[in-house]
Amino acid sequence: MSSRKNRYPYQAALIFGVPGAGKGTQGDILTVVPGFYHLSSGVIFRKLDPQSPDGRIIREYSARGELVPDEVTVRVFLNWLEAQRAARRYQPSEELLLLDGIPRNVNQCEMLQKYIDVKLLLHFVCHDEEAMIERIRRRAALENRVDDADESVTRRRFEVYHRETQPVLDFYSEGVVREIDSMQRPAAVLRDCLKSLVPVIEDCYPVD
Repeated sequence: MSSRKNRYPYQAALIFGVPGAGKGTQGDILTVVPGFYHLSSGVIFRKLDPQSPDGRIIREYSARGELVPDEVTVRVFLNWLEAQRAARRYQPSEELLLLDGIPRNVNQCEMLQKYIDVKLLLHFVCHDEEAMIERIRRRAALENRVDDADESVTRRRFEVYHRETQPVLDFYSEGVVREIDSMQRPAAVLRDCLKSLVPVIEDCYPVD
């Protein structure tokens, strides 16, 4: 693999879409494929001590279906990312970051520009939001996800997505955006993700 040094900006692909579109499912699958490292802001947030200062802030905003303040989000994300790199669970010289749930608005895109170099944005497209809400309802029951259990909070998250998160698509050039039909079978979604991801990883990490 390339001997590129572990330095900013890290090469990254964004897994992007409405709540319930299957971003976490695909991220979990791809992270077991050598060459990818998946980080979900939601997973990071849920692993924080809920009694810590950041944990209390995150729980407060998440309970309302609102975005966590940008400064908190970016600080927690970068601290977690650097901890993974220091422990050699994430190796920037060999692995493409797959980011799920961050950046969530244009300001976060700007704050993260010097830390991550976005090579690809996989836009998980779904035109049936009620189907996504049903997915989230089932996930709440299966995974005991308290943050997904209240349907009014879920609907609030969709409102926030359209108002604050969807503009992220316009921040990045059209050349890096690839649309993925998220209503397909998971295997078909994975196939389409890999069609776009493989050329990126081959370009970023050529075999010596």
